[in-house]
Parts: sequence; C-alpha cells; structure tokens
Amino acid sequence: MTHPQPRENPALTGHEAAEAVFLSAWRGGRMPHAWLIAGPQGIGKATLAYRIARFVLSGGAGETLSVAADHPVFRRVASGGHADLLTLARDLQGEGPSTVIGVDAVRAAGAFVHLTAGEGGWRVLVVDTADDLNSNAANALLKILEEPSDRTLILLVSHSASRLLPTIRSRCCRLPLHRLPECAMEDVLRRAGVDSGELGTLLAIAEGSPGRALALLEADGVALLETVIGFAAALPDIDLPALHEFADRLARRDAEPAYRTAMRIFLWWIARVARAAAGGGRPGSGGGGGRAGGRRWRAPGFGGRRRGRGGRRAARLPRRA
Repeated sequence: MTHPQPRENPALTGHEAAEAVFLSAWRGGRMPHAWLIAGPQGIGKATLAYRIARFVLSGGAGETLSVAADHPVFRRVASGGHADLLTLARDLQGEGPSTVIGVDAVRAAGAFVHLTAGEGGWRVLVVDTADDLNSNAANALLKILEEPSDRTLILLVSHSASRLLPTIRSRCCRLPLHRLPECAMEDVLRRAGVDSGELGTLLAIAEGSPGRALALLEADGVALLETVIGFAAALPDIDLPALHEFADRLARRDAEPAYRTAMRIFLWWIARVARAAAGGGRPGSGGGGGRAGGRRWRAPGFGGRRRGRGGRRAARLPRRA
C-alpha cells in the first residue's frame, strides 16, 4: 500500500486552525516572509507547507488553501517541476544518503530567493526539515532570513523547533501543529484504506500521528507489534529460539525498515510502561486524545473492544513491569 508524499497530497485533516492563521495574514496584507511550521513528526507539517506553497503560487485567490489536484500548479508542485518553488531536504536517493542538509544547498537557496519569480508572482522556499541543517547551513539560512526578498515566502518544517537556533526561531512566524484527535485520525486512516481490524491498534501506537500510523502499516507494524508484545508479555520467561529467529529476521540486509519499526514499537512500549509507573498506573496521555483517552487505560495502547491479542497482552504489561 502506497500513500501520497506531502507534495502530492491534496488533503489535510485536523489543522484547520493553522490554515486560518495563515489565511488571515495573507488576506490582511501582514504576510511574514518566513513561517516555522512546528510540531511532532508525522502529523502533516510538510503537507501543510506544500499546501501553502500551491496556494501562493496559484495566486492565493481561493477561500481556502486547497488547490484542485488537476490545477497546473498542483501538478507541477507534485512533480517538482515548478520554477518558483525550491525544496531543501536531505538527499535520500544518492549513492550515499545524506544525514544533513549542507551549507552549499542553503547558499544555492539564497541565490534562488533573490531571483525574480519566473511566473511574475512569488518565490517559495520549503525547508523539510530545518532540524536537518548542519551548523554551517543553519548560519547560512539565518543570513537569508535576515535579508528577506520581496514576494518571497520561506516555510521551515521542524519536528523539534526548540533545538533550532534562537535567532532562526525569532525571525519566523510560529505556526504550531498538534497531534490529531482520534476522530481525525480515523478519517485519515480510513481514507488511506486501512483495514478495520488494524485500525484500533494503529490509532493507539501512532498517538495522533497519521504519518507514523501509515509508516507502521507499510512496514507490517501490526504483526511486528504482536511479536514484540508477545516477547515482553512472557517476561521473565524468554523463548530463546523464537527470540533468536526474530533477531535474525531483523538483521537481514533487506530488513532495515522492519528493524526500525520493531525498535520504534519497543521504545514506544517502554515509554508507556515508564509513564504508567510514574503516573500511578495510567500510561501517559501523549496520544491523540479524543475518544481513545478513556479506553486506552483499560489496555495501554489499545482501545476497548477493538483490541486483538496484542491489545490483551499489552493490557497486562504495566502490571508485570
């Protein structure tokens, strides 16, 4: 199952308030030249950035930020072929995938924002994510922010805005996004074609992050969750042959996504047990809220009647920890 990348995604759910803030600034003629779109990973920050970019590049005349998927601007943004849009991101496709955004890329972006827009409107720079800038690149970006060009819009995406340079944060208008409530999560996942049998598990472990839920689904995360919780629920007894077989499966060269998913699940479970111990038996409320809130405490991480074997096992874990 494949899902649209942020630049290809026409839909955004649960962030109407943030959209309204941007639209108010746009219509009021008080447009900051730089916006910092901040919040947890996987909740739609990059999707919002491209949604804003399409709106601005198409003239910004709509009542909402939505631009029809058959609009020429939408198609060119989706394909990466719009002359007035530049994206800075880690290179994940090269021979050696990059772990940072380097200074040379940011300097090239500085030249881009000072050019006249090719289509007579705005130029838009998307940095996805600003967390990936190395120190030299961050200083180069700061220089761009300090010398804004007319009709240039800079959109910074950040999972951890507090870790950015204070001088970068101070030169941007903050646009915070939050984890989605359960009703919005259900809407996103059902539209993505998630099976009802997996929905409750994904809602719980994703904790308000559609991106996390879809990544888990693509990596067969529900089955991995069953396996990880099965081992944890059996503690202190350990089925060593089964554990070794599981470790060998994750150690294969082609199993990197499964390994990362299994580690994410294990760390998620440890965090929930730790929060339960610190909070008197109630796992932390860092999830999406909404209707999941009451059910989750009966089975940490899984909702009421919808939980399967993994949910029933998870319900026993804090009591055994």
